[in-house]
Amino acid sequence: MIRKRSFFPILLLVFMLIVSACSGGGTAQNATEQEGTANSGNTTETVEASTEAEEPAADVPNLNGRVIKVAAWWDLKPAGETASDKARLDKIAEVEKKYNVTIEFVNVPFEEYMNKFTTTALAGEPFADIVQMEYKSALPAVLKGQLLPVSEFTTSENNINQEANLMTRFPSIAGNDYAFDSPTSIGLGLHYNRDLFKKLSLPDPQELYNNGEWNWDKFMELAKQATKDTDNDGKIDVYGYSGWAIDALRHFTAANGGTIVDDGNSKEGLSDPKTIEAAEFIKRLYNVENVVKVKTGDKTNWEESNTFKDGDVALFTAAEWQLGDLTFAAGVVPIPNGPQGDKSVTYANNAAAAKFIPKGVEDPKIVYQIYEETFDIPQIEEYPGQDYLESLYSDEKDIAMIREHIAGTGRILLDDAYAGYPIGDYVNDIIKNNASVTATAEKYKAQAQAAVDKLSKQ
Repeated sequence: MIRKRSFFPILLLVFMLIVSACSGGGTAQNATEQEGTANSGNTTETVEASTEAEEPAADVPNLNGRVIKVAAWWDLKPAGETASDKARLDKIAEVEKKYNVTIEFVNVPFEEYMNKFTTTALAGEPFADIVQMEYKSALPAVLKGQLLPVSEFTTSENNINQEANLMTRFPSIAGNDYAFDSPTSIGLGLHYNRDLFKKLSLPDPQELYNNGEWNWDKFMELAKQATKDTDNDGKIDVYGYSGWAIDALRHFTAANGGTIVDDGNSKEGLSDPKTIEAAEFIKRLYNVENVVKVKTGDKTNWEESNTFKDGDVALFTAAEWQLGDLTFAAGVVPIPNGPQGDKSVTYANNAAAAKFIPKGVEDPKIVYQIYEETFDIPQIEEYPGQDYLESLYSDEKDIAMIREHIAGTGRILLDDAYAGYPIGDYVNDIIKNNASVTATAEKYKAQAQAAVDKLSKQ
């Protein structure tokens, strides 16, 4: 070793000072280059060490100005309003320089998005290298071979296959992993109007949940207690529940251990006893107890998903992104489990979406590597999605409820992926026409299975 030479202590001190100066700033590649220059006249051992340090930089491909496109139906480019956003913008610039690329965020209107994907995918020239896609749209694309499995564009060295703190696999589709995205801490819960609960002296649903008392019976009891004429004019002016009836059936079925369609077994779920039990409960909510506010006059109108914003509804199913500009304080609790359900599943995730790489993308492994690296920034947030959740919820109890009891409890539901699947007709007959649930399930069972079979055989 060179440490045995008598002249080396002074040289070693000089060497250490140079290394210290290099490590204080700049990239690892730059530090190595400076180090090699400073020690160009030194011993063989030092030169060899410098050469070895340069090898990783030599492996970085130069993509000669290629544009890497990342698409969604909104602007995915970090806004730069938070510390995390600013750090990622800096990282994107660093990665662009490292690989000699430009990362372009493509914003395509939702109503045009899938048509653009399908047209370009069929031509073998995807309009973007990485695409945001809803699972309900991804399933047909997967079955047509238009999306690449994660295994085809990642290696054992990628973060997604190790710590997975930068990028994580999302639930599988058709028996394989295709979807990826940055980790998240969100999930859909049953929200409630805290101000209204206090005004009506109703027990807090979170306390009921923590005490093990949160179930369908307690939910119905609260909805009935909240539905009343508070000003004694002979008209109901406060209601127990509001929401889109189709989604109500989806969520309460999932919370009862069932599913509207069993994608894994390619089987319709409308006639499943767990679905029928949930449908009976929803029918009772709307047509027996009459605790649901119907603002539009149409019980199954999707616009009813925003009726809660009037401030006169106690309980409502809503995604967190629907909570902007509320005039009241909103709390959240898991959708209560039914008799056949358990806490591992509390809602139907029929709006699941993530990132995918289409077939036909050039060098998908490099594309993925570049995208993953843009998330390799200091972890300023205490947990994934902290800034987002804190922008919507002011009470730490709500955030804790989401992170500890709601996030990760959604069952992927793809009934919308099957053309002609009669979920709308099924709910209309039960809720609007007050038809028998079992008879309605039998009526639509064959049509539902035919829709599943048609897509599954592609």
